[in-house]
Amino acid sequence: MQSKAVKIKSKEHHDVVLKAIPGHFVTPNSHVNYFLDMATLKCRLSEASAAAKALSGQILATTIVDTIVCIDGCEIIGAFLAEDLTKAGVYSMNSHKTIYIVTPEYVNSGQLVFRENMVPMIRDKNVLLLLASATTGQTIVKAAQALRYYGAKISGISAIFSAANSVMGIPINSLFTTTDIPEYKTYNPEGCSLCKNGEKIDAFANAFGYSKIE
Repeated sequence: MQSKAVKIKSKEHHDVVLKAIPGHFVTPNSHVNYFLDMATLKCRLSEASAAAKALSGQILATTIVDTIVCIDGCEIIGAFLAEDLTKAGVYSMNSHKTIYIVTPEYVNSGQLVFRENMVPMIRDKNVLLLLASATTGQTIVKAAQALRYYGAKISGISAIFSAANSVMGIPINSLFTTTDIPEYKTYNPEGCSLCKNGEKIDAFANAFGYSKIE
């Protein structure tokens, strides 16, 4: 399937490249006709750094960040983003004048959980939610509900790719949108047009990758 991947360069940041693989993919919340492969963006040093610089440019003038909560394996990007925001002088209310980088734990229902020793990094903090992609928005909704439960204020949402402009009234800053992939479609599992057309499922996918169906 990798041979089918199409490389899409960011219009404003040419060193940030998204790989899009066409097919019929089942994700935890929907069916999609493209798998957005962000493995190298999240794991390769140079690409993660480039993505972080691009994301920081979108928010450094407008957003207070005490803590970055990383979803979808974005911890490396999150660390670079914290560094870039700090260098740029982004205001933080933390007593140590630094930015926390935090990853939530998940329980079986998919609910986000923060253990007691992590809660001080969340409660009463200005939290930037960082994730790889936002398609249906359900991941953001769950994250936002959990963060508010723990007493956080969501100061912003950043994503590599987003199919939505905002969720729960919060704007989403993203490096790629559906304008970069006009053919991108997401379907409710019960009303998937690909399924109705008899197109076989190619793979199960989530934020970590995909598993082909042989």
